[in-house]
Amino acid sequence: MTAEQEQDYPAKTVRVTVLGATGSIGQSVADLIARNPDRFEVVALVANSSADALAEMALRLNAKSAVLCDPRNFEDLKNRLSGSGIDTASGDQAVFEAVDRDTDLVIGAIVGAAGLLPTMAAIKPGRRIALANKECLVCAGDLFMGKIAAEDAEILPVDSEHNAIFQVFEASHPDSIEKVILTASGGPFRTMAFEDMVRVTPQQALKHPNWDMGARISIDSATMMNKGLEVIEAHHLFPVSADQLDVLVHPQSAVHGLVQYRDGSLLAQLGSPDMRTPIAHCMAYPRRMQTPVERLDLAKLGSLTFEAPDMKRFPALRIALEALRSGGTAPAVLNAADETAVAAFLKGAIGFMDIPAAVEEALSAFSAKGKLAPAATVEDVLALDQEARVWTGHWISSRAA
Repeated sequence: MTAEQEQDYPAKTVRVTVLGATGSIGQSVADLIARNPDRFEVVALVANSSADALAEMALRLNAKSAVLCDPRNFEDLKNRLSGSGIDTASGDQAVFEAVDRDTDLVIGAIVGAAGLLPTMAAIKPGRRIALANKECLVCAGDLFMGKIAAEDAEILPVDSEHNAIFQVFEASHPDSIEKVILTASGGPFRTMAFEDMVRVTPQQALKHPNWDMGARISIDSATMMNKGLEVIEAHHLFPVSADQLDVLVHPQSAVHGLVQYRDGSLLAQLGSPDMRTPIAHCMAYPRRMQTPVERLDLAKLGSLTFEAPDMKRFPALRIALEALRSGGTAPAVLNAADETAVAAFLKGAIGFMDIPAAVEEALSAFSAKGKLAPAATVEDVLALDQEARVWTGHWISSRAA
């Protein structure tokens, strides 16, 4: 081993549990582990329902356990891993048992509100949580961060923008920070005329110019709701007020986040648009690990441009920022309504600009009912989440009619 490799090497093998193992984040995690098999020990892999993909990954990474949230495909998983020595299980209780296993790092990448309870349960004393689930902070940020503090656990942000800010944020001197800036590519419709956006199709909206992402996040990027959700997350991750958070549209997706300091300094993190960079940062933290990511060539890129977001053409961003300032459970209703509306858009039930309209109507209705007060428990958050989904579904049905 060379001196450079030794410096890059962790003091011990890191035991890892992955929630959402077969999703896009989980697959990137698996790629990095496969490239560094002597650095990581896979304690458990948890997936929703993809038995074949989970079995293949468990065998490739020599995992100790493979768990399906949905028990309907459990027999397939069990048969695929028979004789391998890998433990198999399914169902909610099995997921909670998986996060109870001895592990150093839990990567929380279950998509949607379904990831809230398992990721909360994974918070244990001294454990690291690499968080890629938006709902934990958007829907239950105060509760989630409160448990992180109570258990003396550590949270590492996986999202590229939050990870970028984490890398340049002087946590020991938060009073020296004036502003935190998240960048947004502007999505596929950054320059589209406002009157044309009502005719956008799901196929158009799914074609992000820079990133390869799942369906919901691709649509959220196209509406810029994703950036609004990320601002809400940043409010919980970093000790800054809503007024200290800002968004800049940056089409090249090379600068992922910036922090402005009171002395006039502006620190930024740059890199190629590849999620393996922030994931690797979390997995190896506080050290660095080698990745196969294409290196950012600034000379080849030529120029970096920035512009203020257009709140008229992208009302979803405005609505999300208003929900943050409203506080309480407004962000939870925002998220539930958005996810419901995005699913309806992908099915062709509503138009592209109906997505932010549905969210705004839901927030208005729940505010009028006095249902946006802070939640006392995660169960309260999940109950409100379901209620908001049902309400938004009814609104969409009436809109379609």
